[in-house]
Formats: sequence, C-alpha cells, structure tokens
Amino acid sequence: MSLRLLAVDLILRLREKRYLARETDFPRARARMEREAAIFPLPAGALPREASLGRTPALRVDAIAGERVLFWLHGGAYCLGSPRTHVAMVATLARGAGAAAALPDYRLAPEHPFPAALEDAAAAWAALLASGAAPNRIALGGDSAGGGLAFALLHRLLSEGGPLPAAVVAFSPWVDLTQTAPSLRALARRDALIPVRRFAEIRDQYLGAADPRDPRASPVFGSFAGGPPAFIQSSRAEVLRDDARALAARLAVDGVAVTHDEWARTPHVWQMYHGFLPEADKALGRAAAFLTSAFTR
Repeated sequence: MSLRLLAVDLILRLREKRYLARETDFPRARARMEREAAIFPLPAGALPREASLGRTPALRVDAIAGERVLFWLHGGAYCLGSPRTHVAMVATLARGAGAAAALPDYRLAPEHPFPAALEDAAAAWAALLASGAAPNRIALGGDSAGGGLAFALLHRLLSEGGPLPAAVVAFSPWVDLTQTAPSLRALARRDALIPVRRFAEIRDQYLGAADPRDPRASPVFGSFAGGPPAFIQSSRAEVLRDDARALAARLAVDGVAVTHDEWARTPHVWQMYHGFLPEADKALGRAAAFLTSAFTR
C-alpha cells in the first residue's frame, strides 16, 4: 500500500464520505463533482468533444485514430456523475488499449428513474452501431452504477439476440440492488467512500417501485450465456465487494470467460486517481491489457 494511497484513503474518509452522507441536493452535488473532476489529467492529445449518439448526448474522445471504441457508462449511483466527471479515467484506459472513447450522458434519477438509464444506454449503443462501428471492435465498460448498467445492457443485448461487444470491463460494479449482500454491513466502516446508511434511499430514488431482482436493474440475477469475455476489477475493502464476486461467479456459471482482478486495500473506483496513485495506474494498465487482448482476439 503506497503512501499516496494512504493519503487518498484519509481524504476520502474525512471529506468525501462525510459530504455524500449529508448532501441531498442532487444538482448541487453534480455540479461539485464536475468541478472537482478537473484535477484528473487527460492523456496528451486527448480532446473530448460534445457529440451525440442518437438522441443521447455524449462525449467522444478520439485520442488515437482507429476503429476501436471503448463505450463507457459512468458511475454515480444513477443519481450523480456525467461523462465529464469520468472522461479523464476513460480516455486514459482507452489510450492504453489503442481505442477511441464514447461516453453516453444517460439520464439520471430522481428526475428520470429506472429504466431511463438503460433505455438511454441501449439507444446510444444502437446509434454507435448505426454510425458504422463494428461490434467486435467495441468494448463495453462502466464503473460502479455504470458497471451495473453495462451488464444490464449486455443482458438486454443477449436477450434480444443483438450484436455483442468484443468484451466488457467493469470497475467496482453495483449489480445487486436487493440490499442483501453481506459486505454492505460487514465493510460499512472500512469503506473509505460510500456511506452505506444512504444506500436504500439512493436505490429507491432510482428504482422506485420496480422489482430489485429485475436483471435490468440488478444484472447479477440475469443470464449471460454466450456473452463476451469480461474483466471485473474491485476491492476487498469496499462495500460492493460481494457484488463483484457474485457477478464474477454468475458469469463463470454461464460459461463466460471472466477475469476478476480483486485488490486488497484500495477504495471504491480508485482508478479515478490515475497519474497520482501508483495503484490506479497499475489497475488501468491491467484493464488496458485485457482490452488489447480482446480487440486482437
């Protein structure tokens, strides 16, 4: 564990976790998140530009010319975050895999509850294919809630028999909205970022009266037989530990080639701190190596 990781862990505990535990104004929290994301470095030459994928706004980053695309769904508990808060991390990962990046700006709860996010993700995926992108040159990815959304989209594509991506990558995915995972309680104090006492409230803001076992909301209850190779990166020190483990087990049972890269003491979606944390740089390097292999398979 690096000294920088110890510093980030302390800052998250004393500042971010306390802020998330008390903030109830979602627009204000979104604006704050975008301001603070400006500290994360973009790769040299990466130029994010406003675009659209069908009816869904998006950010596109064509840092490296080529046919490969990383289609990334940002995290934020379905209530926070945007392509702008995550573009530095995603552009860095895409650069490592020799790919461009596309980040849909899907609608957020509570203004737009379930299944708005999934509908937007599916529409953006369809628009990317319609633009001429080959599905076997696209990787699907997401972090936290975006990781859950990525697998919800994959479940939908498999159910509909639609074209599939070359691979799927998820960082600390939130894939079980039933609130029954033991790690939610066991790691509530150990987790440096997520205030567990607000989980039910935030879940309900997104899910409303929908069944939390619906695979469109909790993809861990879905089937992924015939799905592409998957790479899951998570931490043993976060409350979503069991979500990642359960998803990896589900994929393995369904015959999917899955790699679960579990770290010991890193915080939730520590990859965001690339360029500062050696653990983040190493993690993104592993994910990029997986994507490179998937693209060239």
